[in-house]
Amino acid sequence: MEFIRACEDVAGAVRDAIAGMVGTPEAGAYVKMGADGTPTKKIDQVAEEIIVDYFTCHPFCRRLISEELGCAEMGGESGTIFLDPVDGTYNAVVGIPFYALSIAYAEEGVVQAGYVQNLATGETFHAVRGRGACLDGRPIRVSGVSLLEESAMSVYGRKFDPTRVQMIGRKIRRWRLLGASALELCYVGCGRIDGFIDVRGTLRVTDAAAGMLVCEEAGGKVSDLEGNALVFPDEVSVGRSLVATNGIVHNKVVEYLR
Repeated sequence: MEFIRACEDVAGAVRDAIAGMVGTPEAGAYVKMGADGTPTKKIDQVAEEIIVDYFTCHPFCRRLISEELGCAEMGGESGTIFLDPVDGTYNAVVGIPFYALSIAYAEEGVVQAGYVQNLATGETFHAVRGRGACLDGRPIRVSGVSLLEESAMSVYGRKFDPTRVQMIGRKIRRWRLLGASALELCYVGCGRIDGFIDVRGTLRVTDAAAGMLVCEEAGGKVSDLEGNALVFPDEVSVGRSLVATNGIVHNKVVEYLR
């Protein structure tokens, strides 16, 4: 829980720092090519520098892995922090209020705690392994929807090619595309949507680690497209595909994706 409190501190600092940039050309100014192989925008850099500085002064981990910075040694005795300073950068740049800070802490490859805050609203999800998941301090649970025909899901296809998701798209009731993976995983966890499917192969451990724990601790299930355990490499230039659901419809979703 000390880690979660530290995340609260950095989230407040990040929100204050980027508030005036959101929705402006300055936010989207190109800074450099990030370690993940995508362009780093000014808003990403500002947020990341604040967080890295904090964890440099408060060494919670031995190393920190971020989309922009890559891997950095932090001076702690053990553990790894996976960081996406602004998940949903496009939304932040154009002023859509759905973008998040995502931070996860792992020991020996297993994520132990996750923190996701919608930086536009302050709404905050967190989870500690074995202790459940919360939204603004209150326990959350996945939905009880059992029929795909009644479900709402966030579905991403590769380069707007709907081939892989065509069958599932015909079965679900509502198709959403929200633009911030960490938050969408948390939305599965709190029952706002019944599933999150991303077949693009571009999700990185920094995008998903915290949100996956929130989803799973809230009773959900996360897997690869074949229904197997999802394993991310620490290398942020390598992406994966993902299926996250309330658990009840998981096998049905995987069958349709096949």
